[in-house]
Amino acid sequence: MIKLTGIHKTFGKHEVLKGIDLEVAKGEVVAILGPSGSGKTTLLRCINYLEKPGEGEIRIGDFAFDAKRPGKKEIHELRQRSAMVFQQYNLFAHKTALENVIEGLVVVRRISKEEALKRGVELLEKVGLGFKLDAYPSQLSGGQQQRVGIARALAMEPEVLLLDEPTSALDPELVGEVLAVIRKIAREGITMIIVTHEIGFAQDVASHVVFMDGGVVVEEGKPSELFTHPKEERTKQFLKRITPELSYSI
Repeated sequence: MIKLTGIHKTFGKHEVLKGIDLEVAKGEVVAILGPSGSGKTTLLRCINYLEKPGEGEIRIGDFAFDAKRPGKKEIHELRQRSAMVFQQYNLFAHKTALENVIEGLVVVRRISKEEALKRGVELLEKVGLGFKLDAYPSQLSGGQQQRVGIARALAMEPEVLLLDEPTSALDPELVGEVLAVIRKIAREGITMIIVTHEIGFAQDVASHVVFMDGGVVVEEGKPSELFTHPKEERTKQFLKRITPELSYSI
């Protein structure tokens, strides 16, 4: 479904990604964990080509290209197949929740306004915001804004949904409502890659967990294995620091 091969990314003299290889099967939910500066968000942005990789290959379904030398047509195709949910929502302040959701359908997909509105309403109802169709971002809580962002991404019917720490900008009491929506989407079999610091959520929802540090994949595996029996010393150190209540085989 998704295959990344040898993805490198450098900012100036700093090599952020050092040859990442990653495979994600269709319908799989992959959680990417790691300390700040490990390259998690950069990797996600490279998949959607919000950052240009220095080298490597990206494959989504039957579409693959050399990430170092893509044409505009290839980048457009990639973004048709993937959709991003950002930390800071990135909603249009002057548009209502419904208008934010249908913007891509009308402008990018060029479907009729009537069809887009129908789809937009369905998606906002799916994320529990059917009663906020005409609300502007300033009239919504952070959790509600993020749920609009999720609905907007789903509207494009991507083959893979990319979520970059979707709860990091939220007040603690609002985190649960966003995680509940993501759990619901996961149960529908949508392929997702989630950068998150919510360990409990990753244990509950992810089918595969990747631990990154220093621009490389240190360890990966099923949540039941990686969280209780990590093999790499760096993984053990990270998990002990953020989840001291768990016991690990060391």
